[in-house]
Formats: sequence, structure tokens, C-alpha cells
Amino acid sequence: MKTLFDKIWDAHVVKNIPKGPEVLYIDKQFIHEVTSPQAFDGLRKRGIKVYKPEQT
Repeated sequence: MKTLFDKIWDAHVVKNIPKGPEVLYIDKQFIHEVTSPQAFDGLRKRGIKVYKPEQT
């Protein structure tokens, strides 16, 4: 029998990576003053847009 945590986790798995972590879908993106600038700079350098910026 699956726990509530397992059910919620399974419902949010986007991709299973063999011998790696599972990729989860998270509906809110939180900005942190210490780590976010580097993350956004990395996206900018790679030409990647923020997914659903209205939820950031």
C-alpha cells in the first residue's frame, strides 16, 4: 500500500533517470536572493526561458 507521500510524489514525476534522480514537476518556482541570480544567468547564457514565468 502506498503512503500519501508516495502517491503525491508519483503524481509529480516528470522523468525517471536510470541510476539518477527523478525529475519532479513543481507548480511554483521560488526565488532566493543568494542562488537565483546564478540560475537565471545560466538560463540566459543557454538561451532558455523560464517555464511559466507568471508562477515564479
